[in-house]
Amino acid sequence: MVQVFVSGRVMTPAGLKPAAVIVEDGRIAGVVEPKEAPPDAVVRDFDDLVLMPGFVDTHVHINEPGRTEWEGFATATRAAAAGGITTLVDMPLNCLPETTTAAALAIKREAAAGKCMVDWAAWGGLTDDNHEHLEGLAAAGAKGFKSFLVDPGIDGLTMLSEEGLRKAAPILARTGLPLLVHAELPGPIATAAPALKDADWCEYATYLRSRPEEAELEAIRLLIAVCREHRCRVHVVHLATMRALEELEAARAEGLPITVETCPHYLYFAAEDIARSATLKKCAPPIRSRANREGLWEGLQRGTIDLIATDHSPCPPAMKEAAAGDFAKAWGGVASLSIAASVVWTEMRMRGLPLDKLTEWMSSAPARLAGLNKRKGAIAAGMDADLVAFDPEASFEVTKERLVYRHPVSPYLGERLHGVVEHTFLRGIEVTRDGTPAGVEV
Repeated sequence: MVQVFVSGRVMTPAGLKPAAVIVEDGRIAGVVEPKEAPPDAVVRDFDDLVLMPGFVDTHVHINEPGRTEWEGFATATRAAAAGGITTLVDMPLNCLPETTTAAALAIKREAAAGKCMVDWAAWGGLTDDNHEHLEGLAAAGAKGFKSFLVDPGIDGLTMLSEEGLRKAAPILARTGLPLLVHAELPGPIATAAPALKDADWCEYATYLRSRPEEAELEAIRLLIAVCREHRCRVHVVHLATMRALEELEAARAEGLPITVETCPHYLYFAAEDIARSATLKKCAPPIRSRANREGLWEGLQRGTIDLIATDHSPCPPAMKEAAAGDFAKAWGGVASLSIAASVVWTEMRMRGLPLDKLTEWMSSAPARLAGLNKRKGAIAAGMDADLVAFDPEASFEVTKERLVYRHPVSPYLGERLHGVVEHTFLRGIEVTRDGTPAGVEV
């Protein structure tokens, strides 16, 4: 069956224009003027809704197998589809076993079978103890490797030391795959700790002081040095400090293969506005000041920050310590899969930024990072027909019903956002309509 998706506003690589997207066997066969559409095709007319490529989220904690009560493939992919995300790349931690071997990746694939509403891929994990598994993971289809330069509090994906990083760098360079790094070093965090011994941990300012910007800055300097020495691909995940941008920009100008992401919560919230005991806004690195937020937006516009990924990191509600309001004890993570594009577009709209940048930051650039850009991230001939019908003018209030993922917990509850995902299609098949499953298995 040949389908034609028609809209007065289609987001093509050349920008917005009226077009007909011809879809055959789940892939885009061509993008033509509406009058050139095949007359015998099944036509889907979206009037003036913006037809965009499906979003690609390269930083998601699905947590299955092992912690499906936190989140799982069924609930995570359902939430993704509701938010116009048609491809997820799953992080290697918070599942059991952690994805540090090819065997663990096979277990993850088995756990996902028959449960997914969107496509997914996996990152492998890198620790001091699994260097011999990296090439096996690459051969098994891992899209790259995630590591922590600070203790993540996860037994199976322990902190990568500087020695371990330098030992792994030549192997990473051989694979050609990116190393995704949680870029904080423990030294500055340890230095800050004594002064906070008797501090009030229900105050966000206490938590903010416990994760100083220097932890990010020192980690990023180390990564730049290792990248320069070995020319391995490095990707800084969830950048939270604008102070690193100048050094990252210089490294990229030098030709080093370094890319950078930030997250919706760093672009939307500001430390000055976080109330006492508002532990739903705890994440690491922490949300910083309003001025810092604006610096991150400037970094995106300059191209120093390549992409936006959710870092969807859910947990059972009790772990957020909402009753006690203790930032020291609360799980650090923000869940936002089903509303992430709307969060970002709301802030973009306020700044007068064009809609094509949303596609670049949340579709095209993430697809490139994960090596998926031959099939994902653009509306062009030969690509998968992963499409989103998006209303950039519409708005909505975030309610629990909008969240869709396993535990409807979010710091965005009650916020009014702009940009509504009306329909999501995976390889030409409608998977959600108005945020709810369309009743078609894929």
